[in-house]
Amino acid sequence: MSLLKEVLPRWARWLALASAAAVFGTICYNKGKQGEGEKHIAYVNQQAERSNKIAKAQRVVVAQTQIKYVDRIKTIYVKGEIVEKQVPIYITQADNARFAVNTGFVRLYDAAWAGDDPGPATDSDREPAGISLAQVAAVDAGNATSCHAWRELALGLREYYAHLQTATNAIKQF
Repeated sequence: MSLLKEVLPRWARWLALASAAAVFGTICYNKGKQGEGEKHIAYVNQQAERSNKIAKAQRVVVAQTQIKYVDRIKTIYVKGEIVEKQVPIYITQADNARFAVNTGFVRLYDAAWAGDDPGPATDSDREPAGISLAQVAAVDAGNATSCHAWRELALGLREYYAHLQTATNAIKQF
């Protein structure tokens, strides 16, 4: 130590000591930062793992819902086609000749399905529309089939959303 006193002036020794302290402080500070960085990386990895689990659970829900409701909707359309094919059995040509469909009925029916006001009735509403009773029955059977399919679709979407929420919330709690 005495050799240092003789070789280096006092200010240089203080400068060397201050430099050593700064280097030591920087090393300690960076080690602390490195620990925080590792904690952050661990947190990000945990979040990514949680997201992957949620996505996997949601894919299961999608598959289950699709399997369930695609079959239901196919069944509805098959049954609807069967009903439409039976129209000539239930409504014969004699029925078509005996029961005329007037223009007022067609206007009212079309307005109801369009969600519109049919407007005031006129004398022309009493005239024949040129549409047979069998045609009306077939169209109505087709509309009923579509309504049943849309109902199943709406119920399926509700169920799908509820199951997605359940799957997502179950994983978020861990």
